[in-house]
Amino acid sequence: MDVADDGPELRRAIIATALAMNSAGINVNKSGNVSARAQRAATQGFVVTPTALPYRDLDVEDLAFVTLAGAAQGTNEPSSEWRFHRDIYEARPEFLAIVHTHSPHATALACHGRGIPAFHYMVAVAGGEIRCAPYATFGTQALSNHAVAALAGRSACLLAHHGVIACGRSLDQALALAIEVEQLARIYLSALVIGEPPRLDAAEMDQVLERFQHYGPAR
Repeated sequence: MDVADDGPELRRAIIATALAMNSAGINVNKSGNVSARAQRAATQGFVVTPTALPYRDLDVEDLAFVTLAGAAQGTNEPSSEWRFHRDIYEARPEFLAIVHTHSPHATALACHGRGIPAFHYMVAVAGGEIRCAPYATFGTQALSNHAVAALAGRSACLLAHHGVIACGRSLDQALALAIEVEQLARIYLSALVIGEPPRLDAAEMDQVLERFQHYGPAR
């Protein structure tokens, strides 16, 4: 796993991602947060957006570096949700970036404690049915524990009465997944107007997941 050094280039990319999620309509104002796995010398951790500062006003010095032990370094406090960023990075070494949003359609489902079932083959983009983690107060260890459990075998989940977490091997991948989750939530809510849509069975979802492994240009 190629972990980036904490530096201006990475920090600018995190700020750009935060601005992009607002521009994409999956977040508003100061809600949500963005992080990327990073290291300082031999110290492993992540760089995360700060708490309560508008993304449009951020400069590289405003972001916080948090070690995997939970020690924050920087002039500003890290996002109040730093715990689930840390715990996801510890539990899932394949992830290099995390985007957390309050996207409207996905959050509407989460307010009912509902995830996104395998009603459409693109649900496989998150690894399968997108679960909704039980509610816990924002910023708490309980919320982090729920999020890590809901992400088992998945790269995205919903948080009850809260929002969305999307993870990836890059900031671009995590952002794209967060946008896709919102699109799936929008379609699912539209389908529910007619009634609960039928599900794709496990065998078909396994086939889609297999095809996704070989989909797109060769790397």
